[in-house]
Amino acid sequence: MATFDTGTTGFMLLATSLVMLMTPGLAFFYGGLAGRRNILGIMIQSFVSMGITTIMWYVCGYSLCFSGDAMGGIIGNLDKAFLHGVDLNTPFPANPHMPEFVFFAYQMMFAIITPALITGAFVNRITFKSYLVFLVLWQVLVYYPFAHMVWGGGLLAKWGVLDFAGGIVVHATAGFAALASVIYVGKRKDRESPPNSIPLIAIGTGLLWFGWYGFNAGSELDVDAVTGLAFVNTDVAASFAAVTWLVIEWTMVKKPKFVGLLTGAVAGLATITPAAGYVSLPSAIMIGIASGMVCYVAVHFKNKRGWDDALDVWGVHGIGGCLGTILLGVFASKAMNPHGADGLVNGNSTFFMHQVIAVVGTCVYAFVFTYAMLAAINMVTKVKVTDEVEVAGLDEGIHGEQAYDAGVV
Repeated sequence: MATFDTGTTGFMLLATSLVMLMTPGLAFFYGGLAGRRNILGIMIQSFVSMGITTIMWYVCGYSLCFSGDAMGGIIGNLDKAFLHGVDLNTPFPANPHMPEFVFFAYQMMFAIITPALITGAFVNRITFKSYLVFLVLWQVLVYYPFAHMVWGGGLLAKWGVLDFAGGIVVHATAGFAALASVIYVGKRKDRESPPNSIPLIAIGTGLLWFGWYGFNAGSELDVDAVTGLAFVNTDVAASFAAVTWLVIEWTMVKKPKFVGLLTGAVAGLATITPAAGYVSLPSAIMIGIASGMVCYVAVHFKNKRGWDDALDVWGVHGIGGCLGTILLGVFASKAMNPHGADGLVNGNSTFFMHQVIAVVGTCVYAFVFTYAMLAAINMVTKVKVTDEVEVAGLDEGIHGEQAYDAGVV
């Protein structure tokens, strides 16, 4: 029987649990931002991913991401489908101090939350049946290829592209899929629907922020100095981004907005994600400030363009993920992580260009495939809800449930 390091294994199980907690946190975050008639409709889209994605991950997802190399490095193979060849004593190849079972579970949590991020863009406009089809197809056609290309030793990894915890794989893909979804389904009938519960948004943000320590620090897949660096960079970038957003919005609208502070924190978390274990603390501070500024501008640009991204998935996650990936190309330092790279400020313009090209290609791929996928799904089952259901709200119109009893806040 193999002997594993209890410290490393225990830490990775904790990190896995933290990332799992992020999906309910996202449900609370989106549930608070949604209108009163669509709270459950948006929350169930996050929770159902926990069930369906887990099944897919066991059947084929893990294997397609982390086994073999096919189609020129775009996707893996099915050698580890149903966890074939992986037992209790199988060590994780990249870190034999822990069992592969733990890595399987850790990466599964990333696969669960990524498509759930997209749902905030099309709140109250998508049928639940079409969403379930979308959930399956999007992972197979978008998430699995990028997880393999970046983290599974595929095409982008061989090209030298870095993404510590998901700027490309998670946030850029989800953000630009969200934009494609918004353009496909069109605008809401009631775009003035305010958040139904700001305290619920705060609870969701707290859970996301807490879980993000497992998301980023756990991505070192070990317990060492880089683990600590990723942890601290995560907190610092989120804090600077939150305060930057608060100050900008306070200056613009003359009132300090709580939702703005919370949104800025999430933007900072998304932006530092690809760089968390590769950059210095001062660089993380600059990334956090840039995140608060750029994501704030992106949200207002989206509004001027008339894109009805209801919960700002594109502006926060899409632009945040892209910005963090590009700034990683600027600030990366082998002095911080010898397994990383030196960025533009350290004289490596080639690495910077690879990061830029990779993230642009990711955005185009995710946008085009998502739009085409929705059009194909619509031929089988209607994607957009009827006008009557949209007006009544998805909670009652589709799910036959209500978040609150009549007259109860």
